[in-house]
Amino acid sequence: MTVKQVGLVGSGIMSSGVAEVVAKAGMDVALRSRTQEAVDAMVAGLEKSLAKQVEKGKLDDAASAEIRGRVRAVTDLSELSSCDLVLESVVEDITVKKQLFTDLDDVCANAKILATNTSTLSVGDIAAATKNPERVCGIHFFNPAPVMPLVEIVRAEKTGSATVSGARTFAEACGKTVVDVIDRAGFIVNSLLFPYLNNAVKALDAGLATRDDIDAAMKGGCNFPMGPLELLDLVGLDTSLSILEALHDEYQDPNYVPAPMLEQMVGDGRLGRKTGQGFYDYSK
Repeated sequence: MTVKQVGLVGSGIMSSGVAEVVAKAGMDVALRSRTQEAVDAMVAGLEKSLAKQVEKGKLDDAASAEIRGRVRAVTDLSELSSCDLVLESVVEDITVKKQLFTDLDDVCANAKILATNTSTLSVGDIAAATKNPERVCGIHFFNPAPVMPLVEIVRAEKTGSATVSGARTFAEACGKTVVDVIDRAGFIVNSLLFPYLNNAVKALDAGLATRDDIDAAMKGGCNFPMGPLELLDLVGLDTSLSILEALHDEYQDPNYVPAPMLEQMVGDGRLGRKTGQGFYDYSK
């Protein structure tokens, strides 16, 4: 299965990052959001990233222009009709995703793969919104997509073998390390990661150590590149809370019960880097 054209649906940093990865791999990209303002912002983010790489000598001007030239911004879902593979990274809401896949099933009737970048929701439930669940799988990139080397390929109950094989070939063509996983909430990474992050918040709330010392301990003691509280700010505290709630619904494991401090911070609108305030202050 050869993928030459990729459609990306979503207005966040993930779609912009995946667009960069895919375009660098030589594939054409249709980057879609519902509004022109949102899609223009994603393209601006891509251009900023490429400019930084030129500045650092990682790309030259010609390569940067070539990569940018492979990406087109669209607002109409029908613009994805010629794509071989469509990957969505819209809000983590099962109702929203199911409606999108119902639409994609009709609009992208010739696409070989319809994929979701969900980190917690059931791929099978999303696939059930289509008439062709065999062509639906999870292709889970990690943020920031141009930097993080891993992609989880998620096989739902009705996902076809050709779909899984094609998704793996696509991800490997993007230069990623690929792991296969069945359709369970959190897959591999988040099901293991979020109890650790959650327990870091509980430790802070219990006064075990200061914020800085907790992060320094895990970086120095475990050789992690970021401390858990720094990482929560990067992921987004609201996103992290949603992931923990989904994991707890799936497994009923007390390790997934969100820390009250995390719930309080989300309620207060302190969501991490994206709002300028989380465990750290990013407003300065």
